Amino acid sequence: MVSKTALIIGGGLAGLSAALALQHLGWNVSVYEKANELKELGAGIVLSANAIKALEKLGVAEQVRKIGSPVKKAEIRTWDGKLLVNVPVHKQAKLYGTYSYLIYRPDLQSILYEKLKQETVIFGKKLIRIEQDAAKITAIFEDGEEAEGDLLIGADGVHSEVRKSIIGSTPSRYSGFTAIRGISNFDDDRFPVELGGGFEAWGPGKRFGFSHLGSGRIFWFSAINTPQGTMITIEDRKKAALETFKSSFEPIEAVIESTNESDILLHEIFDRSPLKYWSKGRATLIGDAAHPMLPNLGQGGAQALEDALVLSRSLEKYPNNVQQAFIMYEKIRIPRTTQVVRGSRAMARLMQLENPLAIDFRNLMLRSMPDSVQIKRLEWVIGHEV
Repeated sequence: MVSKTALIIGGGLAGLSAALALQHLGWNVSVYEKANELKELGAGIVLSANAIKALEKLGVAEQVRKIGSPVKKAEIRTWDGKLLVNVPVHKQAKLYGTYSYLIYRPDLQSILYEKLKQETVIFGKKLIRIEQDAAKITAIFEDGEEAEGDLLIGADGVHSEVRKSIIGSTPSRYSGFTAIRGISNFDDDRFPVELGGGFEAWGPGKRFGFSHLGSGRIFWFSAINTPQGTMITIEDRKKAALETFKSSFEPIEAVIESTNESDILLHEIFDRSPLKYWSKGRATLIGDAAHPMLPNLGQGGAQALEDALVLSRSLEKYPNNVQQAFIMYEKIRIPRTTQVVRGSRAMARLMQLENPLAIDFRNLMLRSMPDSVQIKRLEWVIGHEV
């Protein structure tokens, strides 16, 4: 078989995992990343059982387990610290064969990057446009260079240039909340490092959570209901977080206080309406470029990993018919990712409630929910294996 060439635009989780999956099949792969290097800036990423199983198939799960932190404790509490849910993480781990893990996103990217063949990733390459005909597809970059391949994968995130060339412009949807996230070193006897995991505290229109990240670090996040544009210009992110979560369940303020301003990120959170197709000719989409979703089910990274495996298998089945491979890929992946996008929105509404009566009803339901129902409720997400 003549070796095929794949061009991948974007060197994040989606692009690197797709490159690794295709290299396993013997494809020549080049990943074009607009940044000049792998960035050491990011947040924690949760990898639930479906993500870990995908990483096993890519051959990197053991490294992730070694560097990341298993989630062996996960609580949901009220704003004043009363326990709502003790997530049955041990039962889930037994059922699915693995714990969930939390890892620093740049660490995960480094693991994937180092597994690729040398010089697979080419930095400093900003895509300007793509051109294609029946025989090939060409990527044209800002520096004037061009690259030709048998197919092109847009893994360039929520603001994807490849998506614009395939689909056209589609509006983003503001979630209704802004996220402030940080990474720190923090000790609390209630959440020992050897257990991993942590807690979330849900209050009216805001929530806070923290979890162990591995390598002695913790990751914390908050989601705050705000009209679009009201918090994004804040420069003192630490002060804003402390003011928002003043007088709340400890150790929330102590966790924020332990964090350097330079290690705190602030982002408005968006998704997009699900699409009916992701491909055009020899180009297709993967990860956030295809299906940007809210973080409320913790599935952004997991769905990108699932995409990478299904796309590679589709190309393995139809090595000489890119369009047919893309049809198979979309047929398998679009229904699932559409369900996850919608499920993440529904979960956001539940988590970010402001009405006191609605909150009381939600909390009553959560307190009375048996472990078996908790597990069944999310089995379609984390129990899935590609």
